[in-house]
Amino acid sequence: MTRFETPGGFIREWRARRRMSQFDLALAAGVSQRHLSFVESGRSRPSRDLVLNLGRELAIPRREQNLILSAAGFAPVFSARTMDDPAMETVRNAVEQVLAAHEPFPALAVDRKWSLVTANRTALALVTASVSPQLLKPPVNVLRLSLHPEGLAPAVLNAGEWKAHVLWRLKDQIAASHDTDLVALYDELSAYPLLASDTRPAAPNNVYAPLRLSTPAGVLSFISTTTVFGTPVDVTVSELAIEAFFPADGSDPAALEWLKGLI
Repeated sequence: MTRFETPGGFIREWRARRRMSQFDLALAAGVSQRHLSFVESGRSRPSRDLVLNLGRELAIPRREQNLILSAAGFAPVFSARTMDDPAMETVRNAVEQVLAAHEPFPALAVDRKWSLVTANRTALALVTASVSPQLLKPPVNVLRLSLHPEGLAPAVLNAGEWKAHVLWRLKDQIAASHDTDLVALYDELSAYPLLASDTRPAAPNNVYAPLRLSTPAGVLSFISTTTVFGTPVDVTVSELAIEAFFPADGSDPAALEWLKGLI
């Protein structure tokens, strides 16, 4: 077992990522610095409660906390059910209610890799009408859909602004999770060319980064919001997010009416 496969090695690595000193982490977790030092060096094995305590203080993703618990010889605490598990019925119903209530505006649910879990009728109609069938083969990655030259990119009027926004969000997520799958996705999306679908300068906006789409009826401009579950104890639920799009300034009234006609 290598240093980073030991529970102490994992904890030390996450502490370094969070830029916390050993003293600060020990103080926050309510343990002595000496004991934390022994845990990180492998001289002491952490208890189950200590692993969970340090995981909370370091904001370690639940998926990673399970790995540390296993390395320490304990069973994982956080379940990781699939969305079709009977126990997830309440979660599925909650997601579907939020998505349906948001119509006629698009909304979708994604997992930690930005893979599509489900979407409302508006979002599905917008996507399936204008992207390559190859991009719709599961697992469908919604960030790839928005930036790929055969996806929504040709219709995105503020392509440079939107790409910068997407990459910034992804980079921020990588900094928090250190997920290697997201690093690979970031590299892929960064390499996509910008399509000059509209050479007109975007209107200055210091409040949010809109998504401006060209449609047969005019321009749709959206602002997006993200909703997550507030009390998840399951890994899958903790990584689930709902992206809902609301009309923003710059949307043509005819385009909004066109959008309503999609469902």
